[in-house]
Amino acid sequence: MRFGLLGTGHWAAETHAAALAAHPVAELAGIWGRDPAKAQALADRWGTRAHPDADALIADVDAVAIALPPDIQSGLAERAALAGRHLLLDKPLAFSTEEADRIVRAVDERALASVVFFTNRFAAPVETFLQETAAAGGWDGGRATAFASIFQPGGHYGGSHWRRERGGLWDVGPHSLSVLLPVLGPVAEVTALDGPRGAAHVLLRHDSGAIGTLALTLDARPAAQGFSCDFYGERGIAAVPDAGTTAVAAFATAVDRLLSGARNGGAADPCDVRFGREVVAVLEAADRSRREGRTVAPR
Repeated sequence: MRFGLLGTGHWAAETHAAALAAHPVAELAGIWGRDPAKAQALADRWGTRAHPDADALIADVDAVAIALPPDIQSGLAERAALAGRHLLLDKPLAFSTEEADRIVRAVDERALASVVFFTNRFAAPVETFLQETAAAGGWDGGRATAFASIFQPGGHYGGSHWRRERGGLWDVGPHSLSVLLPVLGPVAEVTALDGPRGAAHVLLRHDSGAIGTLALTLDARPAAQGFSCDFYGERGIAAVPDAGTTAVAAFATAVDRLLSGARNGGAADPCDVRFGREVVAVLEAADRSRREGRTVAPR
Protein backbone atom coordinates (compact mmCIF):
# COMPACT_ATOMS: atom_id res chain seq x y z
CA MET A 1 0.00 0.00 0.00
CA ARG A 2 1.31 3.44 -0.98
CA PHE A 3 1.19 5.95 1.89
CA GLY A 4 1.40 9.70 1.66
CA LEU A 5 2.60 11.58 4.73
CA LEU A 6 1.04 14.97 5.49
CA GLY A 7 3.23 16.86 7.95
CA THR A 8 6.90 17.66 8.46
CA GLY A 9 7.31 18.32 12.20
CA HIS A 10 9.27 16.28 14.74
CA TRP A 11 6.50 13.68 15.22
CA ALA A 12 6.01 13.32 11.46
CA ALA A 13 9.73 12.92 10.83
CA GLU A 14 10.78 10.73 13.73
CA THR A 15 7.68 8.54 14.10
CA HIS A 16 5.45 8.49 11.02
CA ALA A 17 8.13 8.71 8.35
CA ALA A 18 10.58 6.46 10.20
CA ALA A 19 8.01 3.70 10.65
CA LEU A 20 6.63 3.93 7.11
CA ALA A 21 10.07 3.96 5.49
CA ALA A 22 11.10 0.83 7.40
CA HIS A 23 7.83 -1.07 6.99
CA PRO A 24 8.12 -4.32 4.99
CA VAL A 25 4.81 -3.85 3.17
CA ALA A 26 3.88 -0.17 3.24
CA GLU A 27 5.62 2.28 0.92
CA LEU A 28 6.28 5.89 1.85
CA ALA A 29 5.32 7.28 -1.55
CA GLY A 30 5.45 11.01 -0.85
CA ILE A 31 5.40 13.87 1.64
CA TRP A 32 3.57 17.18 1.77
CA GLY A 33 3.98 19.93 4.33
CA ARG A 34 2.99 23.53 4.84
CA ASP A 35 6.67 24.47 4.51
CA PRO A 36 7.90 23.22 1.10
CA ALA A 37 11.56 23.38 2.17
CA LYS A 38 10.91 21.12 5.16
CA ALA A 39 8.90 18.75 2.99
CA GLN A 40 11.76 18.49 0.50
CA ALA A 41 14.34 17.94 3.24
CA LEU A 42 12.24 15.20 4.85
CA ALA A 43 11.58 13.55 1.48
CA ASP A 44 15.31 13.56 0.71
CA ARG A 45 16.06 12.05 4.11
CA TRP A 46 13.66 9.14 3.64
CA GLY A 47 14.17 8.55 -0.08
CA THR A 48 10.82 9.69 -1.38
CA ARG A 49 9.43 12.77 -3.13
CA ALA A 50 7.90 16.02 -1.92
CA HIS A 51 4.55 16.98 -3.42
CA PRO A 52 3.60 20.56 -4.27
CA ASP A 53 0.19 20.44 -2.61
CA ALA A 54 -1.85 18.14 -0.42
CA ASP A 55 -4.37 17.17 -3.10
CA ALA A 56 -1.59 16.12 -5.48
CA LEU A 57 -0.25 13.80 -2.80
CA ILE A 58 -3.69 12.41 -1.94
CA ALA A 59 -4.29 11.65 -5.62
CA ASP A 60 -1.04 9.68 -5.84
CA VAL A 61 -1.47 7.25 -2.91
CA ASP A 62 -3.72 4.58 -1.40
CA ALA A 63 -3.63 5.86 2.18
CA VAL A 64 -2.56 8.94 4.09
CA ALA A 65 -0.80 9.32 7.42
CA ILE A 66 -1.36 12.74 8.97
CA ALA A 67 0.82 14.41 11.60
CA LEU A 68 -0.57 17.94 11.74
CA PRO A 69 -2.52 20.06 14.26
CA PRO A 70 -6.04 18.65 14.77
CA ASP A 71 -7.84 21.57 13.11
CA ILE A 72 -5.72 21.08 9.98
CA GLN A 73 -5.82 17.29 10.15
CA SER A 74 -9.62 17.15 10.23
CA GLY A 75 -10.11 18.94 6.92
CA LEU A 76 -7.36 17.02 5.15
CA ALA A 77 -8.62 13.70 6.51
CA GLU A 78 -12.10 14.40 5.16
CA ARG A 79 -10.67 15.36 1.76
CA ALA A 80 -8.57 12.18 1.66
CA ALA A 81 -11.52 9.99 2.65
CA LEU A 82 -13.75 11.62 0.03
CA ALA A 83 -11.05 10.70 -2.49
CA GLY A 84 -11.23 7.07 -1.31
CA ARG A 85 -8.01 6.99 0.70
CA HIS A 86 -7.57 4.97 3.90
CA LEU A 87 -6.72 7.05 6.98
CA LEU A 88 -3.97 6.72 9.60
CA LEU A 89 -4.50 9.75 11.82
CA ASP A 90 -3.12 11.28 15.00
CA LYS A 91 -5.06 12.07 18.13
CA PRO A 92 -7.23 13.97 18.70
CA LEU A 93 -9.15 13.28 15.53
CA ALA A 94 -10.53 16.85 15.49
CA PHE A 95 -11.41 19.75 17.80
CA SER A 96 -15.18 19.25 17.47
CA THR A 97 -17.69 16.46 17.03
CA GLU A 98 -19.01 18.26 13.96
CA GLU A 99 -15.62 17.92 12.25
CA ALA A 100 -15.22 14.36 13.49
CA ASP A 101 -18.65 13.38 12.18
CA ARG A 102 -17.75 14.52 8.67
CA ILE A 103 -14.69 12.25 8.70
CA VAL A 104 -16.66 9.30 10.05
CA ARG A 105 -19.35 9.79 7.42
CA ALA A 106 -16.81 9.92 4.57
CA VAL A 107 -15.07 6.77 5.84
CA ASP A 108 -18.31 4.84 6.35
CA GLU A 109 -19.80 5.76 2.98
CA ARG A 110 -16.70 4.47 1.16
CA ALA A 111 -15.99 1.42 3.37
CA LEU A 112 -12.49 2.69 4.13
CA ALA A 113 -10.09 1.49 6.79
CA SER A 114 -9.16 3.98 9.50
CA VAL A 115 -6.89 4.06 12.55
CA VAL A 116 -6.32 6.86 15.05
CA PHE A 117 -2.88 6.56 16.65
CA PHE A 118 -3.33 6.54 20.42
CA THR A 119 0.27 5.42 21.01
CA ASN A 120 -0.13 3.02 23.93
CA ARG A 121 -3.11 1.29 22.32
CA PHE A 122 -0.65 -0.17 19.80
CA ALA A 123 1.58 -1.73 22.46
CA ALA A 124 0.83 -5.42 23.04
CA PRO A 125 1.11 -5.35 26.87
CA VAL A 126 -1.40 -2.49 27.13
CA GLU A 127 -3.87 -3.87 24.60
CA THR A 128 -3.81 -7.32 26.21
CA PHE A 129 -4.32 -5.77 29.66
CA LEU A 130 -7.31 -3.72 28.47
CA GLN A 131 -8.99 -6.71 26.83
CA GLU A 132 -8.56 -8.86 29.94
CA THR A 133 -9.58 -6.08 32.33
CA ALA A 134 -12.69 -5.21 30.34
CA ALA A 135 -13.68 -8.90 30.18
CA ALA A 136 -13.21 -9.29 33.95
CA GLY A 137 -15.66 -6.47 34.77
CA GLY A 138 -16.62 -5.36 38.26
CA TRP A 139 -14.80 -2.03 38.10
CA ASP A 140 -16.11 0.90 40.12
CA GLY A 141 -13.86 3.42 38.40
CA GLY A 142 -10.54 4.35 36.88
CA ARG A 143 -7.95 7.05 37.47
CA ALA A 144 -5.52 8.55 34.97
CA THR A 145 -2.82 11.13 35.58
CA ALA A 146 -0.81 12.64 32.73
CA PHE A 147 1.55 15.36 33.95
CA ALA A 148 3.89 16.35 31.12
CA SER A 149 6.32 19.26 31.07
CA ILE A 150 6.81 20.13 27.40
CA PHE A 151 7.75 23.79 27.71
CA GLN A 152 11.21 23.21 29.14
CA PRO A 153 14.25 24.26 27.04
CA GLY A 154 15.14 21.75 24.34
CA GLY A 155 11.68 20.19 24.08
CA HIS A 156 10.32 19.22 20.68
CA TYR A 157 6.77 20.47 21.24
CA GLY A 158 7.18 23.64 23.26
CA GLY A 159 6.56 25.76 20.18
CA SER A 160 3.30 24.03 19.32
CA HIS A 161 0.64 26.76 19.23
CA TRP A 162 -2.32 24.41 19.52
CA ARG A 163 -0.83 22.68 22.56
CA ARG A 164 -0.24 26.02 24.28
CA GLU A 165 -3.80 27.10 23.50
CA ARG A 166 -5.62 23.82 24.21
CA GLY A 167 -3.38 22.38 26.92
CA GLY A 168 -3.19 18.90 28.36
CA LEU A 169 -6.92 18.24 27.99
CA TRP A 170 -6.60 17.95 24.21
CA ASP A 171 -3.02 16.63 23.99
CA VAL A 172 -2.55 14.00 26.70
CA GLY A 173 -6.27 13.71 27.48
CA PRO A 174 -6.92 11.55 24.39
CA HIS A 175 -4.26 9.07 25.50
CA SER A 176 -5.87 8.74 28.94
CA LEU A 177 -9.38 8.36 27.51
CA SER A 178 -8.20 5.77 25.02
CA VAL A 179 -7.33 3.54 28.00
CA LEU A 180 -10.28 4.34 30.29
CA LEU A 181 -13.10 4.00 27.74
CA PRO A 182 -12.49 0.38 26.65
CA VAL A 183 -12.82 -0.77 30.27
CA LEU A 184 -15.42 1.59 31.78
CA GLY A 185 -17.52 2.15 28.66
CA PRO A 186 -19.26 5.21 27.18
CA VAL A 187 -19.45 8.47 29.13
CA ALA A 188 -22.82 9.93 30.18
CA GLU A 189 -21.72 13.12 31.97
CA VAL A 190 -18.57 15.20 32.28
CA THR A 191 -17.54 17.80 34.85
CA ALA A 192 -14.22 19.63 34.50
CA LEU A 193 -12.27 22.28 36.40
CA ASP A 194 -9.15 24.25 35.57
CA GLY A 195 -6.22 23.78 37.93
CA PRO A 196 -2.81 25.35 38.51
CA ARG A 197 -0.25 25.36 35.66
CA GLY A 198 -2.85 24.88 32.94
CA ALA A 199 -4.14 21.62 34.38
CA ALA A 200 -7.55 20.14 33.58
CA HIS A 201 -9.22 17.98 36.22
CA VAL A 202 -12.04 15.92 34.74
CA LEU A 203 -14.72 13.77 36.36
CA LEU A 204 -16.55 11.25 34.17
CA ARG A 205 -19.74 9.37 34.94
CA HIS A 206 -19.92 6.38 32.63
CA ASP A 207 -23.14 4.73 31.46
CA SER A 208 -22.08 1.71 33.54
CA GLY A 209 -22.19 3.80 36.72
CA ALA A 210 -18.40 3.73 37.07
CA ILE A 211 -16.53 6.96 37.70
CA GLY A 212 -13.43 8.03 35.81
CA THR A 213 -11.07 10.78 36.87
CA LEU A 214 -8.41 12.55 34.81
CA ALA A 215 -5.66 14.96 35.88
CA LEU A 216 -3.93 16.46 32.84
CA THR A 217 -1.34 19.12 32.14
CA LEU A 218 1.48 19.93 29.73
CA ASP A 219 3.13 22.37 32.14
CA ALA A 220 3.81 20.29 35.24
CA ARG A 221 6.70 21.24 37.44
CA PRO A 222 9.59 19.08 36.18
CA ALA A 223 9.79 17.18 39.47
CA ALA A 224 6.06 16.41 39.31
CA GLN A 225 5.97 14.75 35.89
CA GLY A 226 4.27 11.38 35.75
CA PHE A 227 1.92 9.14 33.81
CA SER A 228 -0.26 6.46 35.35
CA CYS A 229 -3.64 4.81 35.01
CA ASP A 230 -5.39 2.19 37.11
CA PHE A 231 -8.80 0.67 37.74
CA TYR A 232 -10.36 -0.19 41.10
CA GLY A 233 -13.24 -2.47 42.03
CA GLU A 234 -14.15 -5.85 43.48
CA ARG A 235 -10.84 -7.33 42.31
CA GLY A 236 -8.78 -4.62 43.96
CA ILE A 237 -6.57 -2.32 41.90
CA ALA A 238 -5.27 -3.11 38.41
CA ALA A 239 -2.61 -0.79 37.01
CA VAL A 240 -2.09 -0.35 33.27
CA PRO A 241 1.37 -1.77 32.46
CA ASP A 242 4.20 0.03 30.73
CA ALA A 243 3.97 -0.04 26.96
CA GLY A 244 7.37 -1.70 26.65
CA THR A 245 7.89 -0.41 23.10
CA THR A 246 8.91 2.66 21.12
CA ALA A 247 6.65 5.11 19.32
CA VAL A 248 8.08 3.95 15.98
CA ALA A 249 7.33 0.29 16.73
CA ALA A 250 3.83 1.21 17.93
CA PHE A 251 3.21 3.18 14.73
CA ALA A 252 4.36 0.19 12.66
CA THR A 253 1.67 -1.83 14.45
CA ALA A 254 -0.86 0.86 13.57
CA VAL A 255 0.18 0.52 9.93
CA ASP A 256 -0.31 -3.25 10.17
CA ARG A 257 -3.80 -2.77 11.56
CA LEU A 258 -4.72 -0.29 8.83
CA LEU A 259 -3.50 -2.72 6.18
CA SER A 260 -5.58 -5.48 7.75
CA GLY A 261 -8.68 -3.26 7.80
CA ALA A 262 -8.18 -2.32 4.15
CA ARG A 263 -7.82 -5.97 3.13
CA ASN A 264 -11.08 -6.72 4.90
CA GLY A 265 -13.25 -4.10 3.25
CA GLY A 266 -12.79 -1.34 5.83
CA ALA A 267 -13.32 -3.60 8.84
CA ALA A 268 -13.65 -1.74 12.12
CA ASP A 269 -10.59 -1.27 14.32
CA PRO A 270 -10.78 -0.68 18.10
CA CYS A 271 -9.09 2.68 17.45
CA ASP A 272 -10.82 3.69 14.23
CA VAL A 273 -12.37 7.08 13.51
CA ARG A 274 -15.59 6.08 15.28
CA PHE A 275 -13.66 5.58 18.51
CA GLY A 276 -11.71 8.76 17.76
CA ARG A 277 -15.03 10.60 17.50
CA GLU A 278 -16.13 9.19 20.89
CA VAL A 279 -12.95 10.59 22.46
CA VAL A 280 -13.51 14.00 20.84
CA ALA A 281 -17.06 14.11 22.23
CA VAL A 282 -15.77 13.64 25.79
CA LEU A 283 -13.04 16.25 25.32
CA GLU A 284 -15.51 18.72 23.83
CA ALA A 285 -17.87 18.19 26.79
CA ALA A 286 -15.01 18.68 29.26
CA ASP A 287 -13.95 21.87 27.52
CA ARG A 288 -17.50 23.22 27.71
CA SER A 289 -17.86 22.16 31.33
CA ARG A 290 -14.73 23.96 32.51
CA ARG A 291 -15.73 27.14 30.63
CA GLU A 292 -19.38 27.19 31.68
CA GLY A 293 -19.04 25.76 35.18
CA ARG A 294 -21.59 22.99 34.75
CA THR A 295 -21.91 19.28 34.05
CA VAL A 296 -22.18 18.48 30.33
CA ALA A 297 -23.37 15.37 28.48
CA PRO A 298 -21.19 14.43 25.49
CA ARG A 299 -22.94 14.71 22.14
